[in-house]
Amino acid sequence: MESNLQKSLKSPGITITAEVMPPRGGNASQTIDTAKLLAGKVDAINVTDGSRAIMRMSSLAVCKLLLESKLEPVLQIACRDKNRIALQAEILGANALGIKNVLCLTGDPVRVGDQPNARPVHDYESVQLLKQISAFNLGQDPTSGLLKDGATNLYPGTAADPNCKNFGSLRKRLERKKNAGARFIQSQMVMSPNVLENFCREVAEPLELPVLAGVFLLKSAKNAQFINKVVPGACIPNEIIHRLENSTNPALEGILIAAEQVKSFVGIAKGVHIMAIKAERSILSIIEEANI
Repeated sequence: MESNLQKSLKSPGITITAEVMPPRGGNASQTIDTAKLLAGKVDAINVTDGSRAIMRMSSLAVCKLLLESKLEPVLQIACRDKNRIALQAEILGANALGIKNVLCLTGDPVRVGDQPNARPVHDYESVQLLKQISAFNLGQDPTSGLLKDGATNLYPGTAADPNCKNFGSLRKRLERKKNAGARFIQSQMVMSPNVLENFCREVAEPLELPVLAGVFLLKSAKNAQFINKVVPGACIPNEIIHRLENSTNPALEGILIAAEQVKSFVGIAKGVHIMAIKAERSILSIIEEANI
């Protein structure tokens, strides 16, 4: 059976996904309450996995809680912290829990997080993780024969950065990901319709991979400048930074900017993926302001 996300990406309409972070603690009620605000507004909700190498609750656990709340999750799996045996176990566990959508990531480097002495694993990276999911979907055991209880039914996707300066290298890596089993792309933040259009035309469309363009909520000029400084590939234009700087209400201005991006991106990509770190409740305002 296809997931709602898979059905939406195959349909002619717009697809919207959003992202929530697990809590930094053992109670996920606030995260789930925030996600419930998006019921009927988005096609699926991503749950990050150790984003920025910061400790948070298991993505798998939060995805299961979303399912129990009648919300469709996208399980993000980062390869940084687990060896192949642990990753294989997580994939099989997700399938058993009824989680269908998986976003395969290599993972942010440990040095950017708040526990830089932690040991990264990186037994797999995202292409190998995609291959493993594809093998499980064919019922293949990683060491011999077939899985005893049958094949998994997972819908794997990948991330990509439309701001990459080397389109040749980006195209080759995405081609490897497509051949490994990627079925859709959720992009990292993109600020320019022209950049997104070039990415879709030159890279994604020839590979027949639907793109959900990354829309990132900026909360202030200082926030935008910080992102430009520390996030690899980020290139928030000065005009947007100045707009936030000159606003009497930067938080609202950030919502308006994100809504404008949503409206401009949906005519180029298959849809959008909305990210609002530590301000997830604003995602609903972005969608409503965009009026889609």
